[in-house]
Amino acid sequence: MSPVVDLVYFNAGGGHRAAAQALAEVLQRQKRPWLVRLVNLSEVIDGAGSFKRWTGMAPEDLYNARLRRGWTWGMGLELKLLQAGIRLSHAALCRRLVRHWCTTQPDLVVSLIPNFNRAMGVALKAARPGVPFVTVLTDLADLPPHFWIEPDIEQHLVCGSSRAVQQALGAGVACERIHHVSGMLLRPGFYDVEPLDRAAGRSALCLDPERPVAAVMYGGHGSSEMLRIARALPHLQLILFTGHNRPLAARLQRTTTGAARAVVGFTPDVPELLSLADFFIGKPGPGCLSEALRLGLPVITFDTPWTLPQEQFNTQWVREAGLGIVLRSMHDLPEAVEEMTTRIEPFRRRVLALDNRAVFEVPELMAELLRGAAHRALPVRGLSPLGSLPAGA
Repeated sequence: MSPVVDLVYFNAGGGHRAAAQALAEVLQRQKRPWLVRLVNLSEVIDGAGSFKRWTGMAPEDLYNARLRRGWTWGMGLELKLLQAGIRLSHAALCRRLVRHWCTTQPDLVVSLIPNFNRAMGVALKAARPGVPFVTVLTDLADLPPHFWIEPDIEQHLVCGSSRAVQQALGAGVACERIHHVSGMLLRPGFYDVEPLDRAAGRSALCLDPERPVAAVMYGGHGSSEMLRIARALPHLQLILFTGHNRPLAARLQRTTTGAARAVVGFTPDVPELLSLADFFIGKPGPGCLSEALRLGLPVITFDTPWTLPQEQFNTQWVREAGLGIVLRSMHDLPEAVEEMTTRIEPFRRRVLALDNRAVFEVPELMAELLRGAAHRALPVRGLSPLGSLPAGA
């Protein structure tokens, strides 16, 4: 019987789902002899959709709506309130997860989400003793306490930066449970891009092939901040990726400037389109930064009071590694673009020195953990009793 692997995600922000899908696609390409399941944690813990019935929208939709509008100030406090609520409902969460995993019986669980890892780890140990639990950080660093790293559970940690590794060691996680990979998980398409005729590609987007082009991205749901960027740079050609945000796309298309603009909605062709740009402008999200850097684009990003708490380290990383320019204010953007265009070659050399292969490295770890688990006595599928939670769970 094929080993069963669960990849756990949710839809808040889109990056967690994208990472799960990227990993699933690589496993399929590699023809791993596993049954791989994408598990939306929200559907497990609220399968009846009670939150949506009471509020009119799912919790992730509320979060994503705020990202689209750029309403990110104060999210640090909201995160603390969310974590307090998770701690208060820990026992109930564990009971639900125990029932789920006793029924579905995975042989390996990979979490690609923060905040819920303690509940998942405790419940998995109760329901399926000996089944490995892996947390892949989809952020470059942790935001302690109780965000990604939970040293009190049997949690393998996949860290995409040396900062995250040091945080795990400092939290008391055993060395053998810390696995350092070369970056964030990206879709295989970012490794498949063939050399492009950039002049022809730009012309197809009605851009002047001879003038600089910047790619602008604010996550899969876009943000009204992209309007401010477009207005601040009236003479710079832009490829604006608006994702699922159709109202934003319509507003950008109505914006009149002196330079050509290409507004792109949700598309699977992001790698090819990003490759047409000279540099990147956008939020310091680990996904969009990593996508741009993978394709050789230096970055201009922002560290402001509206920057999400879990993304603040990313700006420090960009600055210290010399991968681009970090701004404290949107008002400084025109000067930053001028600096970028005059110093782009040194930036580009440092970007091209990166070699993020994380999406191909994680499957090797998963295979190793499955082999190790196979040598231990695991509950037989179909015969697992309902796991009992440890005292104090």
